[in-house]
Amino acid sequence: MEWRDQGILLHSRRHGESAAIIEVFTPSRGRHAGVVRGGAGRRMAPVLQPGAQLDVTWRARLEDHIGAFTVEPVRSRIEAMGDRLSLAGLNAVLALLHFALPEREAHGALYLHSENLLDLLGDADLWPLAYLRWEMTLLEELGYGLDLSTCAVTGARAGLVYISPKSGRAVSAAGAGEWADRLLPLPQCLLGQGDASDAEIIEGLGVTGHFLANHMAYDMGDKPLPEARHRFVDAMQRRLARNG
Repeated sequence: MEWRDQGILLHSRRHGESAAIIEVFTPSRGRHAGVVRGGAGRRMAPVLQPGAQLDVTWRARLEDHIGAFTVEPVRSRIEAMGDRLSLAGLNAVLALLHFALPEREAHGALYLHSENLLDLLGDADLWPLAYLRWEMTLLEELGYGLDLSTCAVTGARAGLVYISPKSGRAVSAAGAGEWADRLLPLPQCLLGQGDASDAEIIEGLGVTGHFLANHMAYDMGDKPLPEARHRFVDAMQRRLARNG
């Protein structure tokens, strides 16, 4: 069994004296693990960095074996290492993909969105909103997408200001009525409107975080979301506090 693809390095851990087991996210093979011989050595350390773009070839005797990777670097994401917010965002993306994706299940659209997101790491102005939209894509790809097109109660397309925490559907002020205090706020940046301030992005992360934790992770056995995701939200809140 053999295949070749490009992928994003999600995770690496030492295996034996000199090898490493890595997990990569590829467009056609999804999240896929394999052994890299010599992967724990100094020569491979610069290649097997979190978020690195790799050209990988996987071989195994049988398809259900863990198999072995040979890897070649395509590009690193070293630009994230010099900025705390970018590094926190990179770690959140990799942790959520590792946490949420089933093994060996292709998610081509999510892969492309993830690659494009990581390529924005050096742009502190674009990165946070792009990350929020990526979490929306993650929810959509895994079957927990939000429906923000019309009000769930009235069918109106205008005046959408809430989200139902159960159904993920938008609700207008008129449709909410006396139930407004039980609904989640709908930041306009989730509708592609407004200037997407840090405060609004953080509010949006509260919305996506609710569905990641209470719907996606709950269905996975009520597992806690990765700490890396919480650290990214904390980093965004600190930036907001600094900038006022």
